[in-house]
Amino acid sequence: MMKFLVLLALFTSHPAFAQAPALSSKAYLLVDFQSRQILAARGADERVEPASLTKLLTAYVVFDALRQKQITLAQPFSVSEKAWHAPGSRMFLTIGESVPVEELLNGMIVQSGNDAAITLAEGVAGSQEAFVDAMNREAARLGMKNSHFVNATGLPNGQHYSTASDLATLSRAIIEEFPQYFPMYKVREYRHNNITQYNRNLLLGRDPFVDGLKTGYTESAGYCMIATAQRQDRRVITVVLNAGSENGRAVDAQKLLNYGFEAFDTVKLYAGGQPIHALPVWKGNSNELQAGLPTDYFVTLPKGFSERLKATMESMQPLMAPIRTGDRVGTLRLTFDGKPFAEQNVVALENVGIANLFIRSWHSLRLLYRELSGANS
Repeated sequence: MMKFLVLLALFTSHPAFAQAPALSSKAYLLVDFQSRQILAARGADERVEPASLTKLLTAYVVFDALRQKQITLAQPFSVSEKAWHAPGSRMFLTIGESVPVEELLNGMIVQSGNDAAITLAEGVAGSQEAFVDAMNREAARLGMKNSHFVNATGLPNGQHYSTASDLATLSRAIIEEFPQYFPMYKVREYRHNNITQYNRNLLLGRDPFVDGLKTGYTESAGYCMIATAQRQDRRVITVVLNAGSENGRAVDAQKLLNYGFEAFDTVKLYAGGQPIHALPVWKGNSNELQAGLPTDYFVTLPKGFSERLKATMESMQPLMAPIRTGDRVGTLRLTFDGKPFAEQNVVALENVGIANLFIRSWHSLRLLYRELSGANS
């Protein structure tokens, strides 16, 4: 988090930089989906009550159970008395009713039903307590370092907390890992037991590019929202916490989304698996190897600032065979106006085996000569 805040400081030092909009929410975060760079933030690492934004993690654990084939979308879960008694927003389930997982997911995501969340938790893990253990394990695995959960619903508890930064990490994981279920988050309304309820994400009706994600509210948490939008090939995610009203959280989220698209560009600097440089190799059956990045590398910059970004690559010389595909062989360093901006590990894109004895001996002599020449210079 601190690294990205430093990058923001590099940008904001320039008079031409478009400043983030003024917002009423107490904490917020705007992040580019592809580059993962933070574009605007306030209080992003402060622990807050996440309210029904908790249900994003509940859904993530259910999605993972579907991925692991532990459950199916058509599998029915029975509604317990505990789920039926859940306070707050409801799907209006009835005790003993058998409801397919897919319907429960819609009831939790679209209607924000606490009864649906508990029914899913009990159906997947046997009890809400066991399910919460899985939630915390997944949160830790995803890198949500400042989060802890004690229920599947987001109902208030002093030991139930998260941060804007962690919630953005979770949102990105849902979009990236579960594209088959992500469309549930843009459903405008859902009907169960002859009761139709509307998605509380007001931006779904205001901005045609918005396709998720979730809202939350309790008296102590205030009005919260995670919104995401995709325009052409760019996606941004914004987290708004503790806004003053339902409309206020939507207005703040819309301002941040617009700012992300209008003030910044995201470019793919390098394609994953494509050579950047050929590097010399010692004692190998080849004198060089192709090096590059393991995955596509995106960078987000303020509009008109791209010429200020420079890239250099440092090789880990001398590179000694054997070298395997994926081994780190260097570092790609980016500077912005001559100041450190970011760096990425450069890896070997091919294997290099060990050379025969004659070549290895010859290279050893050359390396010794280089070392002695450097010492005497």
